[in-house]
Amino acid sequence: MKVLSLTEPFASLIKEKKKLVETRSWKTKYRGELYIHASLTKMPKTTLERKELMSLVQDIPLNYGYIICKCKLVDCIYMTKEYARNMKKNNYEEYICGIYEEGRYAWILEDIEPLKEKIETKGHLGVWNYEE
Repeated sequence: MKVLSLTEPFASLIKEKKKLVETRSWKTKYRGELYIHASLTKMPKTTLERKELMSLVQDIPLNYGYIICKCKLVDCIYMTKEYARNMKKNNYEEYICGIYEEGRYAWILEDIEPLKEKIETKGHLGVWNYEE
């Protein structure tokens, strides 16, 4: 199964279906089922200082070092200035959960399902394979 590792709180925001778009500096041609892994990397101070973002996770337990949900990656959209502007205007909560800038990519996630049992594992960069 393909896996994408994210730092917290972003992985848990996806698990809780509060974040449906993962923003990346790189594109992928992969489409299909994808596990979301919460990396062991601790939240940087700059993330902790983002009050609006942190208000979205105040009652959510974080999951460092676990695969916590699966979803479907259905699209990878190149961001234009207009795309970023529209996201900020029309979906502000999603906007504050990512980096919306021209030249980046919006990975569109659907059918998010939390796992009944989290899977403890070390993460990796990029999209990687988890062998059960």
